[in-house]
Amino acid sequence: MSFLDAVTQGLGGLIVGLAMMLLITGLVARTSRRVLGIQVSITRALLVSLILSVVLGSLPTLASFPFDPENPSAADLATISVIGVAVLLGVFVMALLVVMVLEVIVPTGSMPPLRSLLTGWRARLRRTGRYLRIMVILAKYGLTAQLRVLKPGQTTAVSVRRAMEEIGVTFVKLGQLLSTRSDLLPAEFINELSKLTIEADPQEYRLVRTVLEDELGPKLDRLQIDPEPAAAASVAQVHNAVLDEEHPVVVKVQRAGASEQVKIDLQILERLARRVASNAPWARQIGAVEIIDGFAQSVREELDYHTEVDNMAALRDGLRADGVRVPDVYDELCTERVIVMERFDAMPLARAGTLVAELSVDVRRRAADVLLRAVLGQILDQGVFHADLHSGNVVIWPDGQVGLLDFGSVGRLDAPARRNLGLLLWAVDADDPGLATDAVLGLLDHDDHLDERALERTMGVLITRVRGGATGGSLAFFQQVLKVVLQQGMSVPSNITLALRSLGSLEGTLKILYPQLDLIANARDLSRSVVGDISTDGVKRQLSNQAVRTLPLLTQLPRRLNRITDDLQNGRFTTHMRIVSHPDDRDFLTGLANQVVVAVLAGFAVLGAILLLVTSGGPMLDRFRVYDILGYLLGFAGLVLAVRSVAMVFGRRT
Repeated sequence: MSFLDAVTQGLGGLIVGLAMMLLITGLVARTSRRVLGIQVSITRALLVSLILSVVLGSLPTLASFPFDPENPSAADLATISVIGVAVLLGVFVMALLVVMVLEVIVPTGSMPPLRSLLTGWRARLRRTGRYLRIMVILAKYGLTAQLRVLKPGQTTAVSVRRAMEEIGVTFVKLGQLLSTRSDLLPAEFINELSKLTIEADPQEYRLVRTVLEDELGPKLDRLQIDPEPAAAASVAQVHNAVLDEEHPVVVKVQRAGASEQVKIDLQILERLARRVASNAPWARQIGAVEIIDGFAQSVREELDYHTEVDNMAALRDGLRADGVRVPDVYDELCTERVIVMERFDAMPLARAGTLVAELSVDVRRRAADVLLRAVLGQILDQGVFHADLHSGNVVIWPDGQVGLLDFGSVGRLDAPARRNLGLLLWAVDADDPGLATDAVLGLLDHDDHLDERALERTMGVLITRVRGGATGGSLAFFQQVLKVVLQQGMSVPSNITLALRSLGSLEGTLKILYPQLDLIANARDLSRSVVGDISTDGVKRQLSNQAVRTLPLLTQLPRRLNRITDDLQNGRFTTHMRIVSHPDDRDFLTGLANQVVVAVLAGFAVLGAILLLVTSGGPMLDRFRVYDILGYLLGFAGLVLAVRSVAMVFGRRT
C-alpha cells in the first residue's frame, strides 16, 4: 500500500468516525429528550458519545464468537441477532444512565455554555484579578475564612469599614446603603458603616484632559479649566472652570477607567449574592439578590451622566419652588462622562461647621425646615426624590439658603406607595396603630400567612416609643419597622428601601443644621396632599367621590339580590370552587402524579421481569426460552422507566 493510499484510507476512516460520532451525538440528544423528558445540550450529548465510543471500542466484536462466517447455521444467526440486539439495548441504557448521572451531578443550565469558555477571556482575567485583589484586602484586615486575625484594638466592624474604603467606590456605596439597614446589621456595624466616605487621590490632569477631549471635542475650547481638582472621589472628580470667559462653572469628569472598574465590582457582587442566596436561607429571607440587583441598577445609572442631568431637570422646578437651589446645567456640554454646571459659592454642610455655628438659631431652624419640607414634598407628592442626602451633597450659604448637589441617585415612588408612606407618617403622629398597620401592608410585599394582629400590636408599641420621645428619632422608627416586617416574613421593595434611606440620610443632615427638628412631627401638613383633606368638607367630598365610583354597582345590586333569593327559594343556588386554580399549582401536581406513575410502572416492570426469569419451563424459540426473552425485555423497560423517574426529579423538563 502506497503512502497516498494509506493517507486516503486514514482520512476516510476519520471522516467515517466523525460521522458516526455526530450520529451518536444526535441520537443521544434526541432519545434522551424523548425517553427521559429532560433537555440535553449538544455539549453533554457529545461527551456521552465519546464515553460510549471508548466503551464500544473495548467490547469484543462479533468476529470473535465461534461460528462459521461462510456457512452460518440458523442457531448461529439467532445467537448473533440476540447478541446484537442486547448490545444495542445495553448501549442505549448506558447512554441514559450516563445522561442521568450527569444530570444529577451537574444539572442542565448550571454550567456556562461551551462558547463562553472560548470567548471573553480578557474580561474574565480582569475579573479574576480584581477578585484576588479584594481577597488580599480582606485578608489584610483579617476578614477571610482562612485568616481571621484582627489587629489589636480593632473590632470586626472597624475592619469591615476600612476594608470597604480600601477596596473602592463600589463597596463604599454598598456600605453606605447597608448603613441605613439596621434591620439587617447590628448597631455596631451601622455606626461604623455610617462613617464611610468616598475620597480618593486626584487623578493626573493629563488623564482627565484625555476624557474631556474624547467627550467634548472642539467644545472643550470654550472652557478654561483649573488643572487642580476642587474635589476628588473614586468615580469622578470636579474641576473649577470658566465658560466662554464669563460664566463660573464646575466640570464633573468621570475618572479614566472608573466605569470598567465599577462594572467588574458589580459582577463580582452579583455572583456572590446569588451564590450565598443559593446556600443560605437567611440570605433568601432578606432578599440578598434583590438588594444587590437594586444597588447595581442604581450604580449603573450613576455611571451615565445623562441620567443625572435628566434627574436634575425633573427635580429643579419643584425644589426651587420650595426654596432649595439646584445648579443650572449647560446641556450642550454634557455627555455620558462629563457634566458642566453652574458653580455655587456655597459650602457643603459636611465642612460648614464654623459657618453653621455663626448662624442664628432662627436661620438654622428656617433652613432645616425648608430642606425638610422640600424633600418630604418630593417623596410624598412628586414621587421623584433625591436619594443620597448626606451632608456632602447639601450646601449652605451665609444667609441660610440651602442647595442640593449630585443627583446621580434618584428614587421613584408610584401613587399607591406615596399614599401609604404618607399614611404611615400620619398614623404615627395620630397615634393610630391600625392605620399604620394598613399602611405597612400596602407598602410591603407579604403572603396570606401574615399575623396582622401581632403586627398591629408591634406597631402600637413602636408608635408609643416614638411619641414618648424615645432616642433615635424617626430614623430609628423606620429601622424598627423594617426589622419587624422582616421577622414577619415580609419583603421590602427596592424603591421603598431607597425612600427610607433618603429619609435616614436627611435626618442625619438635619441634625447638623437644627437637631431639634423632628421629621415625623412635621409630616402631618405635608401628608395632607397625599392622604387628602380631612376637614368636614374634605371628608364629604371624598365620600361623594367614592359614591360616584360605586354608583354602577349600587344600580345593579337590587337585580343581583333578587336573582340570588330566587335561586335560594327554588333550590338552584350553587357555588363553584376550583381547588387548584393557579397554573403553577396544577403543573406541580401534574408533575408529581407523573413521577409517581412512572415510578410505580418501573417497579411493576422489574418485578414482572424477575417473575418471568425465575419461572421454569415455558415455550422455546429455537435455543431460547420465550419467558427469558420477555423477562429481559420487560426488565429493560423497567430500567428505562426507573432512569426516567430519577431524571424527572433532577432534570429540567422540556
